[in-house]
Amino acid sequence: MSAALPMYFDDLDSWLTYLESAHPVGIDMGLTRINQVKDKLNLAFNVPVITVGGTNGKGSTCAFLESIFSNAGYKVACHTSPHLSVFNERARINLENVDSSTLLNYFRQVEQARASLDPAVTLTYFEFTTLAILLCFSMAPVDVVILEVGLGGRLDAVNIIDADCSIVTSIDIDHQHFLGNTREAIGLEKAGIYRAGKPAICSDPVPPKSLIDYAKSIGADLWQPGVDFNFQGDQQQWAWNGRGKRFSGLGYPALRGANQLLNASGVLAALCALRDKLPVSVQDIRNGFAMVELPGRFQIIPGQPTIVLDVAHNPHASATLSKGLDKMGYFPYTYAIFGVMQDKDIDAVIKPMLEIVDYWYCVDLPTPRAATAENLSQRLRELGVKDTDISGIDIFTSPSLAYEKSLNKVSQNDRIVVFGSFFTVSGVLDYRKSKKH
Repeated sequence: MSAALPMYFDDLDSWLTYLESAHPVGIDMGLTRINQVKDKLNLAFNVPVITVGGTNGKGSTCAFLESIFSNAGYKVACHTSPHLSVFNERARINLENVDSSTLLNYFRQVEQARASLDPAVTLTYFEFTTLAILLCFSMAPVDVVILEVGLGGRLDAVNIIDADCSIVTSIDIDHQHFLGNTREAIGLEKAGIYRAGKPAICSDPVPPKSLIDYAKSIGADLWQPGVDFNFQGDQQQWAWNGRGKRFSGLGYPALRGANQLLNASGVLAALCALRDKLPVSVQDIRNGFAMVELPGRFQIIPGQPTIVLDVAHNPHASATLSKGLDKMGYFPYTYAIFGVMQDKDIDAVIKPMLEIVDYWYCVDLPTPRAATAENLSQRLRELGVKDTDISGIDIFTSPSLAYEKSLNKVSQNDRIVVFGSFFTVSGVLDYRKSKKH
């Protein structure tokens, strides 16, 4: 097949709509096609790059790093996914979203390189947009680049970059169709972001043997919890020890959630491993943890009723959310607005929340991958949720409609928990923004 004609669009939304159907399948594991385009673009970095993979905790870890480096005065580029409200959230430079006109320039360059290949290749939405963002970062005057891995590690688009330091946050069962059905199999896939001779951080307190063995087999500098670093804390503060370095009297991170100290501990290991290239002070660390922001991760909206937003969409994240909610104290009733993808272990996502939630508002989401509200309702009934005076299930065609109904029903002392897919949380956030205007 000869080289294809390039496609060009004048606005970001048109590009994204085109990319959703440009490749035969939405997820296509493998690096051959994207590496061909990367080579055509001569894509490379001359500043330190940190990649962050794992099942849960990736977004928090990226946010911690971004906040600390920014407080230290570094110019920071950060790529995360998916986005909550606008695509530009995936590409941040110096804590600001990259504007659409800048992104369009790099979309065109990626498309030109892709179309010039012979034989022609196609790229998935994630592959194409990741390349464009990486190219944007490589051309920007930054000091450090932080990249969140999408799915897995070994075959993820982000893994075309040889990072100076790689962090695997946690390993749990998710995306079994692509990554395997055991923690050992998934751990090996996640460990694929590690590089020989480079710091390889693991934040999971019980890492699979496969991850440890892989890191050692390639000669990576593995930093393992309980071996190379540890932390301890009380009600007021926490401390970290690792490889001859100690931080004490640290304030708790501004991000809430049961596992944030695990994530923060892995971040400190990475900072110590990179201290010769990117030195930061203890005060930079304190300020970074104190000032960090990350929408949709145990995010509590100020005011009454209490509103909690969390993109917990797998069993491990749901269990963590449940622990966090349980520690919040007493609420007469808790309403859950819940929508999730149909390929998740839905029953296992629901079960940790059964003792917390009184009223379930199941929602349809604007993607064919999502489970229907009707299906979620059926799962809940099979798990024993009944309609009574103090409990119940309702279904809605969108998160915004469910949120509007919940606001009309709750008392000031009640709690609304919005969780599941990014689409669920973004639907509520978009509704809230629309009502502010």
